[in-house]
Amino acid sequence: MKFKKPSLIVQIFSGMLLGIIVGYFWKDFAPSLHILSDIFMRFIKMIIAPLVFSVLVVGVAKVGDFKSVGRIGIKTLLYFTTAAIISLLLGLMLVNVFAPGKKMHLELPPVDAEVGVQVAKEFDTKNFINHIIPESIVDVMAKNEILPIVIFALFFGIAAASVGSKGKVVVDFFDSISHIMFKVTNYVMSFAPFGVFGALAAVVAKQGLGVLTGYLYLIGTFYLGLFLFVFGVLFLICFFMKINFFKLLNYIKEPILLAFSTASSEAAMPKTIESLERFGCGNRIVSFVLPLGYSFNLDGSMMYMTFATVFIAQAYGIEMSVGQQITMLLILLITSKGVAGIPRASLVVIAGMLAHFNIPVAGLLLLLGIDQILDMGRSATNVVGNAVATVVISKWEGELHEHKVNPDIDKVKLD
Repeated sequence: MKFKKPSLIVQIFSGMLLGIIVGYFWKDFAPSLHILSDIFMRFIKMIIAPLVFSVLVVGVAKVGDFKSVGRIGIKTLLYFTTAAIISLLLGLMLVNVFAPGKKMHLELPPVDAEVGVQVAKEFDTKNFINHIIPESIVDVMAKNEILPIVIFALFFGIAAASVGSKGKVVVDFFDSISHIMFKVTNYVMSFAPFGVFGALAAVVAKQGLGVLTGYLYLIGTFYLGLFLFVFGVLFLICFFMKINFFKLLNYIKEPILLAFSTASSEAAMPKTIESLERFGCGNRIVSFVLPLGYSFNLDGSMMYMTFATVFIAQAYGIEMSVGQQITMLLILLITSKGVAGIPRASLVVIAGMLAHFNIPVAGLLLLLGIDQILDMGRSATNVVGNAVATVVISKWEGELHEHKVNPDIDKVKLD
């Protein structure tokens, strides 16, 4: 009898379960297993730049002109802005209704305590422009800065299409590169269960399962918000666009679980590209919208920023007026775009908001112990949000062909 290899989702679940068990029972040994997670994340970072660049160049070359790219770009940014406002408002609504900062009665850290998180600088147009327009494509690819790579790839793809037959050789070359990178992605994904195992073992050993009980109300409230956003807001968007939402979730279940278990939406990006193309999205739309989403459409992270800022204010007994909260929302709508690529970017932005409204930045210490748990949920939500955005833009552009795909058959082809 031939042994059937378990699916990736089963392997990841197994890695999560084993990680929790090892982290709980072998607390001295488990922290060293974090090296498995580090190896996996380095593999992911290794493939992102060449994958995004090659896929986007081929996709844009198929479009061929600035007018078409501009039309898609405007639709994409319009969607991103709307989704960001909704996620920010939902975070504000939940934290005000449930008031976890007032009800949990946590022991407050001293206002001058060191948190180990830098405070985000005030939004600066010059710095933002410097961030999105690359001075050196080699440098930004080395640093895995997605947005500058997208900008250069747009120009390169349009230029390649405009020179006719001479450019076709280059486009065909990058088309071959993209197929090779998808194969490399499959190799890297085979290590995912080990990365998940190492990450959870280290977290459970360090934080312990007891941290969940004291923060259960906060975690529950925040995850309720994520649930409402995914199965309320995103579901309704798909419903009105006549997109089969649950079918989409079935296609992207592996990248969702990968993002959740590693607390990194970046780790799920290569697999998300594959899944969306199997779902029926046009290649040029996926390669354009999804990379942009990683800078402009992190719905789970956006919700967390408003939620966490007001939570800390509540914990210190500081009342934020409606006007202050609206001001915070508008500031976050802009400043959150300028920190793409910064480690623990959400905490950096929250630190900036706390300082702006004279709330003790030390309040971040209330969240650091459970940030990994909260990050798991918001990373998974980011993946779903970007997947829905890509499908919606594909639908608007008439490049969604759900009826032509079969997840099981296509998965066999990809693997």
